[in-house]
Amino acid sequence: MDASATAPATPFSTLIRTASHAAHTEAETSSFMGDMLGGRLGVDAFARYTEQLWFVYRALEEGADRLADDPVAGPFVRRELFRAPALERDLAHLLGPGWRDRVSALPATAAYAARVEECARTWPAGYVAHHYTRYLGDLSGGQVIRDRAERAWGFARKGDGVRFYVFEGIGNPAAFKRDYRDLLDRVNADDLERQRIVDECKRAFAHNTAVFRELAGEFPLSA
Repeated sequence: MDASATAPATPFSTLIRTASHAAHTEAETSSFMGDMLGGRLGVDAFARYTEQLWFVYRALEEGADRLADDPVAGPFVRRELFRAPALERDLAHLLGPGWRDRVSALPATAAYAARVEECARTWPAGYVAHHYTRYLGDLSGGQVIRDRAERAWGFARKGDGVRFYVFEGIGNPAAFKRDYRDLLDRVNADDLERQRIVDECKRAFAHNTAVFRELAGEFPLSA
């Protein structure tokens, strides 16, 4: 018997992670993120980054309700993941009570949020791609950012300023991520649509990289 005929298919959660690895690495290793996490930038850079996150998550979460019953995206809509309320509390701490009048989206952030909104409105499978790239990253690498921010700028542990990274509704992040990967493996999409999801993941990471590039332009290190 041909062994390849009986070999199990690669789980979609594995495929999506490996296929987007290069784009993910490029985003993670941006000069802005490296400088911020390395303590070479001030808290104003962290606040500006938090602003950009708010615009993206607002697009993700404002589109969630209309997708709750969608057969593709619906299973991924989990309110315990929602980050916009925590981001708003962080921004009030970082910028003061009038923060809404002071925040602005970078051009790359505006393009990113517009793409998320477009997917939420017209292509549920594409929304899944953006959901995956954002929330799974928050549950994983986001914890490194929280730890560095607490140490660099004196935020209370898991307190105001870094609440975005604290998932109070998720008691066991490792178990949650396993369940999430299971959802990916069972996503209601054929092979062609799954490939399109992978491609959209790469696009999401490219949007992230563009945001980091513009942040680096606003916060260049002194020579």
